[in-house]
Amino acid sequence: MEKYKILKDLVKFNTIKDKENKEIIEYIEDYLKKLGFKTEYKTKDLVMSIGKNPKLGFLGHTDTVEYIEEFKNPFELTLKDGFLYGLGACDMKGGISAMLDAVAKIDFSKLKSGMKLYFTYDEEIKFTGVYELVKNNEKFPEYMIFGEPTNNEIFTGHKGLIEYEIYFKGLKAHSSNPAKGISANMNAVKFLNELDEFYNKEIKIDEEKAYEIPYTTMNVGTIHGGSAKNSVPAYCEISIDFRIANKKHIEKITKKVEELSKKYKAEANIIELIEPFIDNIDFIDDVKTANFMTEASMISGVKRMILGVGPITAHEVNEHISTKSYDKLVKQYEELIYKICK
Repeated sequence: MEKYKILKDLVKFNTIKDKENKEIIEYIEDYLKKLGFKTEYKTKDLVMSIGKNPKLGFLGHTDTVEYIEEFKNPFELTLKDGFLYGLGACDMKGGISAMLDAVAKIDFSKLKSGMKLYFTYDEEIKFTGVYELVKNNEKFPEYMIFGEPTNNEIFTGHKGLIEYEIYFKGLKAHSSNPAKGISANMNAVKFLNELDEFYNKEIKIDEEKAYEIPYTTMNVGTIHGGSAKNSVPAYCEISIDFRIANKKHIEKITKKVEELSKKYKAEANIIELIEPFIDNIDFIDDVKTANFMTEASMISGVKRMILGVGPITAHEVNEHISTKSYDKLVKQYEELIYKICK
């Protein structure tokens, strides 16, 4: 296990909802300072650099999701049959550990360009950490690598996202005389029926072949309405998310939701709006994209690559990665550092 000491140390920190953010940030900072890195920025985020004119950056989030009770010893890295088990081993302390292992092997005196390492917080819920960096006008290097789990494949893009919360206000009445009321639930149903018809005719048919699921998807996540079965409901709330395959779909969807909101007297709030991206990387010919969201979407104007460990067991009981994948990732990171910063 000595070979995987960094990952073992990182897994020990309980960073669910950033509980031990300070401790993990200080561990990483101390480790990198010993390698000659200097601290550029430190809050709950950490930015460290080495060399001049950084051309490459790595980014990893330190927080994890909560674990399920069946997860045995979530904060203890366990090696069994070639697999490393532990909360965050895959998402994404494995990626962070591989970054730290990789930079320790680099002779930076032989590189013309420097590099930066970014460690963010609150990725699993609101992306607060990366938004903080963007808000503070952080100058990101030309190339950025995000250590999310990809099973050692390089992804150069992923879908965007629109998340809606939509509120319908009706008029309560007894169900024996529903004409005296206005059903918020029925308005929500009519709204969804029309939106679904629009989606199937205007959005889903417009495919983007670069993605495994080659079209924008629509999902009605929650519906909450009414207070009793014998009352006309005065209130209904729904949540919808669209995983956007084509940027032009954003305008079409938002325009339609606005139109239907006026028709059914609803209030539609956009909770998250993130554009899709596919970047052209000069040394990558085989374009592959991720089905999941990453912090890469929040950083524009750079060439983005998503590359991390496998198998992809993020958010699963007994989250794990293979030692083979981890070892390969360290070498992949080393090669990319020399390729980009030479």
